Amino acid sequence: MAAQPNDLFMRAARGERTPRPPIWLMRQAGRTDPEYNRLKEEAGLPLERLFSHAELAARISLLPKRIGVDAIIYFQDILTPLGPMGSPFVFRPGPVTENPIRSAADVARLASYDMAAELPFIGETFRLVRGELAGELPVLGFAGAPLTLAVFLIEGKSFGKTAATTLRFLDEEPAAAHALLEKLAAMTIDYLAYQIESGAAAVQLFESAAYLLSPAQYAEFALPYQQRIFEAIRGKVPTIVFAREWDDVRDLAAAGADILSLPSSISIADARAIVGRDCVVQGNLDNRLLANGPWEEVESAARACIESGECHGHIFNLSHGLLQETPFEHVERLVDLVRES
Repeated sequence: MAAQPNDLFMRAARGERTPRPPIWLMRQAGRTDPEYNRLKEEAGLPLERLFSHAELAARISLLPKRIGVDAIIYFQDILTPLGPMGSPFVFRPGPVTENPIRSAADVARLASYDMAAELPFIGETFRLVRGELAGELPVLGFAGAPLTLAVFLIEGKSFGKTAATTLRFLDEEPAAAHALLEKLAAMTIDYLAYQIESGAAAVQLFESAAYLLSPAQYAEFALPYQQRIFEAIRGKVPTIVFAREWDDVRDLAAAGADILSLPSSISIADARAIVGRDCVVQGNLDNRLLANGPWEEVESAARACIESGECHGHIFNLSHGLLQETPFEHVERLVDLVRES
């Protein structure tokens, strides 16, 4: 007998009341999971090849289903669509590219391309995941926001607490920076549209580099391009905006997404007091607490989050992705706690 469809995520995404909040976790299909680590070791492939191997990517995407999450996010990296533009990244172990952006000429060489022709494994991964689920759970898509992709391209690698080369580029070459962001926004619109055409039930835009910016830089280089993307795909599927450690809820709301993914620094109740009680929200348990805190503190914070969300337009998630050191037992217990709430 086929499993009954689980529509909790989609109901919450529409702002409806639900018997409990649906739960999915950023980076739920990844290195926290011992089954993922086993599969990756058996495959023996570098990450960039694992991402482009549709069958393996689909199997990894589906791993969290066994612990009871209410949505599957497909396994991929935000840097994947940069390859056909002319800046492929490899993982050794972190992402690096041989073609960092250093000038306006480097920006000019970035090419547009046909998504289905250059990234066929994206559509195939969605097809395989959706075929296996047979409508039981929604499948989520995602993309990196233009500013975040620009930081990777300019730094030429992953970044930590600072990105000095990027910040200097924004300050000294603003015209080239905006030209780069324009290209990345156009590509991201096409990329998300491709995922939606492939069956994504909702999509999230990751502004993972937000914490590096001043409010003025965010207003000039991040927010306008988020707005352009969300406007272009408005009404197709529910959309989620995520900006790492950015606690100006008005900025999140201004992006134009249907759902605001909140940092742990602001409660759901406080966010709704600012932008309205009917605002649909996602979050916002501290991912560091889940990784490092005693379970008693995790449980207390999770229950407070559920109470704050009032089971009304609330999707339970973390402040950011699962950290590598997160005990998988904590992940399993958290999912159980939310499902039993």
